[in-house]
Amino acid sequence: MIPSLPHGGTARHLGGRGIRRDAQSLLGMAPRQKLVFQAQGRFLPGRLSQLKTKAKFGPSPSGRARQWLCLRDRRPPVGAAAAPLAPQGSGWPSCSSGRRDGSTGRPGHRTPGLPVKAPMEMWTNSTERFYRIPEGKGPHSVGCTDLMTEDAAEGSFLRLYYPACDATDTEEARWIPDREYYQGLSDFLNMYRVVGERLFHYYVGSVTCPAKSNAAFKPGEKYPLLIFSHGLGAFRTIYSAICIEMASQGFIVAAVEHRDESASATYYCKRRSVSESREESTSNMEKEWIYYRKLKTGEEERCLRHKQVQQRAQECIKALNLILKISSGEEVTNVLHSDFDWNSLKDSVDTSRIAVMGHSFGGATVIESLSKEIRFRCGIALDVWMLPVGDDIYQNSVQQPLLFINSEKFQWADNILKIKKLISNDTNKKMITIKGSVHQSFPDFTFISGGIIARFFKLKGEIDPNEAIDISNHASLAFLQKHLSLKKDFDKWDSLVDGIGPNVIPGSNIDISPAEPE
Repeated sequence: MIPSLPHGGTARHLGGRGIRRDAQSLLGMAPRQKLVFQAQGRFLPGRLSQLKTKAKFGPSPSGRARQWLCLRDRRPPVGAAAAPLAPQGSGWPSCSSGRRDGSTGRPGHRTPGLPVKAPMEMWTNSTERFYRIPEGKGPHSVGCTDLMTEDAAEGSFLRLYYPACDATDTEEARWIPDREYYQGLSDFLNMYRVVGERLFHYYVGSVTCPAKSNAAFKPGEKYPLLIFSHGLGAFRTIYSAICIEMASQGFIVAAVEHRDESASATYYCKRRSVSESREESTSNMEKEWIYYRKLKTGEEERCLRHKQVQQRAQECIKALNLILKISSGEEVTNVLHSDFDWNSLKDSVDTSRIAVMGHSFGGATVIESLSKEIRFRCGIALDVWMLPVGDDIYQNSVQQPLLFINSEKFQWADNILKIKKLISNDTNKKMITIKGSVHQSFPDFTFISGGIIARFFKLKGEIDPNEAIDISNHASLAFLQKHLSLKKDFDKWDSLVDGIGPNVIPGSNIDISPAEPE
């Protein structure tokens, strides 16, 4: 997914330690403030290396939302002095106190860095290693196609990943399909569009995901269905490594693009007037773009995010209904006019095996979706942001099994306490933490960024990104096998669900024990 960005705050120069600290909000949750980005050095193309641009990264003093793939790796606030920077429910911890190892000597601190077993060499000039989204490791080839219904914002928009027939003549899908997504990411990161668009185009404009665009669907069996929800500031294509792996293992995956103004950019197709179509001699449909909505001055973030998560859950349920409708043989009009044969999906979904999965804000969407739709038999929340979740959810409204997979560097005490409250004593609800991982270990950006960019934006942790995503995917598959009653061999990874194995621990690395009297 794309990173969720933070909002307002004091502008900081992106140079040295200060820039890295502010830039880490890149892909996941809270919007940030403008940072003075001095574009210099060999890693910027052409004349961009001469530009001095402003780009805000980082939360405002009022504690705004997390943006862009939730790149943020912040410590929880400590003491009364931290309160103004992290108001209750803001979801964003403060960096105002604490030692550099992440501990504070007070309740709610991170344990000093968890030792990562056999870490791989992190920084290399090999473009082959860092500029390629990993292929699926399962027995199926993977195809993908986009589906949009209706000519209004109320319709569904998703990217479908699915087991595909082997084909050598089909091209891979573009990772970021439209330039407007670069503009949305630039807005989300508070960068000037002209600079951000050129930077994104230069670095990721040619990136494809290892799934064949509109490849023929592989018939012959009924597949379990997985609905995926992206994080704040992201969109439907940014978690392709996870979605492709699930499809390669025999799942149909519908990655929803949310239209609640939490995506950095999205669109719907609306009809042109007859006169417009004739004048321009083009299609009678045009794209109407919807960009990320920043918090307004004085606006309380929790109210906005809770309202958005309600819409997001409904969009996940709508996507579920849409895929089941197609599987039942009903005709569905795709306004995007792709070459994919939607009739080939008839009788393709195992309606008794349906789950929901998401990252960050998408993790909160998973919880809300489970509470509203019993057809979701279980859910997986990746590095969840609990702020948007309604208080009523904690009153036994989520009965289904739920797996929380956290990164080491993102979580903080208040968030973990909310997760534990939801888990309660339910043995079918689990929480694990991947050692050495960061919030951006889940979206695709971790795979396509080289050393300089990765260090600059904290897109990689101490653990190799391929190992981190394998741990997450394997634990997810083992969990899905158990709770969807799949007849697979994913149970070989059962120990990971209990937090047992290299570079994974049960529960959390955040110490939430009560403070000892001084």
